[in-house]
Amino acid sequence: MAAVLAAAAASFYVSQRFEMNSRSEDLISQNALWRQREAAFDRVFPQRNNLILVVIDGVTPERTQEAARALGKALAERRDMFPVVRDIQDDPFFAKNGLLYLPVKDVRETTQKIIAAQPLLAPLAADPSFRGIMAGFSTALTGIENGQGSLEQLAQPFSVFADVFEKVLAGRPAFLSWQNLITGQAPDLHQTRRLLEVQGVLDYNKLEPGGLASALIRKTATGLDLTPAQGVSVRLTGPVPLADEEFATLAERAALIATLMLSAILLTLWLAVRSVKIIAAILMTLFAGFALTTAAGLAAFGSFNLISIAFIPLFVGIGVDFQIQYAVRYRAERHAIGDLRQALTGSGARIGSSLTLAALATAACFFSFIPTDYSGLAELGFVAGIGMIIAFLSSGTVLPALMKILNPKEEMEEIGFARLASADRFLQRRRREILIAAGAIVVIGLSLLPLLRFDANPLHLRSARTQSMSTLLDLMKDPETSPNTVDILTPSLAAADGMASHLSKLPEVGATATLRSFIPDRQAEKLALISDTSTIVDTTLDPLDVKPQPDRIEILRSIDATEKQLRRVAGAGSTAGANAARRLAGSLERLERATPRTQSAAIEAVVPPLKIILERLRMVMTATTVNLDTLPVDLKRDWIAPDGRARVQISPKGSANDNASMERFAAAVQAIAPDATGASISIQEAGRTIIGAFTRAGVLSVLAMILLLVIALRRFRDVILTLIPLFVIGVLTFGTCAALGLQLNFANIIVLPLLFGIGVAFNIYFVMFWRSGGRDFLQSSLTRAVVYSAATTASGFGALWLSSHPGTASMGELLMISLAWTLATTLLFVPALLNTATPRA
Repeated sequence: MAAVLAAAAASFYVSQRFEMNSRSEDLISQNALWRQREAAFDRVFPQRNNLILVVIDGVTPERTQEAARALGKALAERRDMFPVVRDIQDDPFFAKNGLLYLPVKDVRETTQKIIAAQPLLAPLAADPSFRGIMAGFSTALTGIENGQGSLEQLAQPFSVFADVFEKVLAGRPAFLSWQNLITGQAPDLHQTRRLLEVQGVLDYNKLEPGGLASALIRKTATGLDLTPAQGVSVRLTGPVPLADEEFATLAERAALIATLMLSAILLTLWLAVRSVKIIAAILMTLFAGFALTTAAGLAAFGSFNLISIAFIPLFVGIGVDFQIQYAVRYRAERHAIGDLRQALTGSGARIGSSLTLAALATAACFFSFIPTDYSGLAELGFVAGIGMIIAFLSSGTVLPALMKILNPKEEMEEIGFARLASADRFLQRRRREILIAAGAIVVIGLSLLPLLRFDANPLHLRSARTQSMSTLLDLMKDPETSPNTVDILTPSLAAADGMASHLSKLPEVGATATLRSFIPDRQAEKLALISDTSTIVDTTLDPLDVKPQPDRIEILRSIDATEKQLRRVAGAGSTAGANAARRLAGSLERLERATPRTQSAAIEAVVPPLKIILERLRMVMTATTVNLDTLPVDLKRDWIAPDGRARVQISPKGSANDNASMERFAAAVQAIAPDATGASISIQEAGRTIIGAFTRAGVLSVLAMILLLVIALRRFRDVILTLIPLFVIGVLTFGTCAALGLQLNFANIIVLPLLFGIGVAFNIYFVMFWRSGGRDFLQSSLTRAVVYSAATTASGFGALWLSSHPGTASMGELLMISLAWTLATTLLFVPALLNTATPRA
């Protein structure tokens, strides 16, 4: 009754207080020096924290700009959800001075093309409408009729417009790029891609803190018709969507995995105890212990983090082991004695010492994680350690009480594996050969250990199928948009420039940037070219008289006149120009007879981008000298702190997704600037912190376990016999990982405490059985309990291998490898090892 009340109270407490802290930055102690530097940098530049990066790709530069403006404006109106919305590329400063950032050669070519396009631009600027476009064609055709050109010069624009109108007439989306027409060049990715930096409001009480903000961005984009069907793709990436979609990936196949896990656990429990009543008692005991452990974790920390929540598989995996050990022992006692009460008390007497030692040793292993800088693991160690004690106590109290109430039927058959008697005799006869073979396998495993790698790159744990990850990988192809940069905070801009100059000489560095990087070079030459061009095209781009917008009748008249002129000039010619002119005339004739809706679609395809390109041309003709004082305030705030400290940004050379390259890059920068921070350094430092935490915890757990075994077993030889199989399991597990190319990572390393705990428990069970005089290991009820305990863990949590999340799948893979070697070592190596030694009375 006491256990029922405690479990009920714990369940109520959990239902009222359960919280998840999904802040990944809280997983490592803020006391770590590199975390302090990272936090200090974030405080200086808070506008760069928790960003959602909106990547907008358009079919044309004009469509991209139009989409970015529309989405940025819509998001900026929701200050309650998006405190910061920035489009640096659309800043009036860069629209005005963009040409200054090109090489002199490119500026000269661009200005020459603008001058050459005057005959096309003049009528369009005076009448920026569909009527004006038709008038532009008429002007050009009149010139051809007067011998001032040829149709071949207009073949390309005629074909482009014909393509657009034919798509409209066919009911398909159509988009025109005036920039392409003027320059004669296809735009590059930098012209058809825009990046919006959005700082959304996050809710860290949810597994996807930025889920609401991201959903609102996508909904807004859809509401503005910013879809691939309308020539625009809007994708989200950045720290917030990456973390959110990682949880979404974890949720994929969750129902399938949970169903398989539960089914497998129930099946193996049935094979182990062959009693519905005993299974019910085990499950109820597990639930009670789980509720108490969860309540203890919440009482201690207030919430679970992304690592400490892993106590669930740890508790279930080892808790089931304790209960299976007791239940199988009970079945053996019940078969031998018959009386329920005596069987229950006899089971406790026979297995109590080994269960106690296994529970204390396992708890000590978990508690050893507490004094580390890996906060997530420290909390996991505390909760899991408490869970082991609760699981042990409930196995000796709640489970027997439930079994007494449920009163399972008597056991009519032997509980062990009597058919394995010959295998026991083989292990006894061939024990030396088995030990030699095991030693040889261990040597092979040791030789493979240098090949074992720890992958510290958290990006490799994420599914490339998610939008945020695929978009990030796309951005990483371009050094200008790769996130794997390093930042250094220097006392002043002069110091930043000096640091950038020094670092740029490193072979690992691809580029460096400071605020001064935004001051264009050779401005006098570029401004002279722009000024000369502006003088020539001034009245072209800014005519004194601009016609009012035409009505539908005027548009139809202009279409009809242009269509007839195209046919007249083309005549019966067979040149490319004549063919293109007749093709355009045909599309205009059909457009003239089309529905008003189709005609409006044609206007929308060509007029809005015309207005955008005219606006851009007017802006670039007003470029002025750029200096530190004229740079945009928001841009300066990104590079200069209020106290005058200046930021240096360093980009790596080579692949930004290659661990070795990033490690060399981070080390090279830190050798000169130890206070540097950024993604490349954080990844390396986090890896060192986690490896250090596991190393320290491993040493502490081994020392604690040795001390505990010495106190409990009181014989040094028995302690060594208990530890040797653990060493064998560890070497064979890691050696197999190295041979298969399975790298340790931030995810699968979490299952190591579970595997270590199970290995400790199994070895203690066998050593205690051996100390009590047992010799026939394989045919004993102990082996039945060990086999089905391992099978329960393997069949249950091995289902993680099916996860869509690469990190979780690697957890399942590592768990299966380790459990396979744990069983093989426990059932073959341990009996052979113990059979070579004679236990003292």
